[in-house]
Parts: sequence; C-alpha cells; structure tokens
Amino acid sequence: MLALADIYSEIYEIIKDAETVAKAFNIQPFDIYFLGGSACILGKYTTRATKDIDFIDIGYSANLGKVFAMFKDYDMLEYESTLLSPKFKERAMKINDFEYLNVYVLSKEDIIVSKIIRLEQKDIEDINIMIENSDKHLILSIIDEVISRNDLFDSKKQAFIANISKFKELYNV
Repeated sequence: MLALADIYSEIYEIIKDAETVAKAFNIQPFDIYFLGGSACILGKYTTRATKDIDFIDIGYSANLGKVFAMFKDYDMLEYESTLLSPKFKERAMKINDFEYLNVYVLSKEDIIVSKIIRLEQKDIEDINIMIENSDKHLILSIIDEVISRNDLFDSKKQAFIANISKFKELYNV
C-alpha cells in the first residue's frame, strides 16, 4: 500500500505531465478545479489514501482531451450534477507549484458540502477529519447556496436535501 506522501507525489506528477502536454501542444493555460479525493490529497485535507482524480467541467473545449488523457482514470463532473455553490471558485485554493496550468483545490467546506449527497462510510471518514478545522457557519452558507441553485439537476438537489438533517445531526452543525 502506498504512503500518503507517495500518493500526493503521484498525483502531483500526473498534473505536471498534463502541464507538459499542454505546453507541447500550445494549449492556452487554463483553470482546473479539483474536488473529491484528489483535492483532499492535494490540499492535504485528509490522510485517506486515494488516487481518484475528480475535477469540475467548467466548459472545457475538446482540444483539452489530450491534456486530460494524462489523468488516465478521471471523472470530469458536470457542474449541473455536482453539489457545489456558485461561489466555489472564490474559496478555492490555488496550488502555486504549477507554472502553466492554474490548479485549484476546493475549500474543505465546499468539499464537505459536496459529500452530503452520499454520506457513505468513506465520505463520513473524510468529513470527520476535515470538519475539525472547518468553518461550520460557512458550511451552512454553502448548503443554502447549493439549495438556491436553479441549474442543479432536481434529482441531485432532492437527494442532497434528504441528507442535510442527518449531516447536521452527525456534525452538530
């Protein structure tokens, strides 16, 4: 089993390789917002080892497929089906180690809220770690912002709303 530092290095190198490909094909620098397991590793939010590479589709053009192919197995999540606040970019943390790509990880609070829809064991484990140093008032604001979205798939919104009470009870929010 790989150590956390090894997984961080592996994800970091994959992004560096993607950056090299972007440069080689003269692709203009672009923003990429990681969430889920990859964000938790890159942001050093949790210690649960995962190599999941999840990022938000913010309207990428087809020519970026060459860059994303470097991620091998990845999930590009549609904004309309992902439990995110419209303000997620304002709270995202930029990782300044990259020279060409603008690499961001979502805030702990945004990631926590995105996990409410499932609340599976691995989500609960991640939330247990992240919530200790998180702003619970901000989490409540983000929940309200997500509920207020008109562009979120209704089935996703309803599943999210159904788990909010359980989340609030589990974490005294």
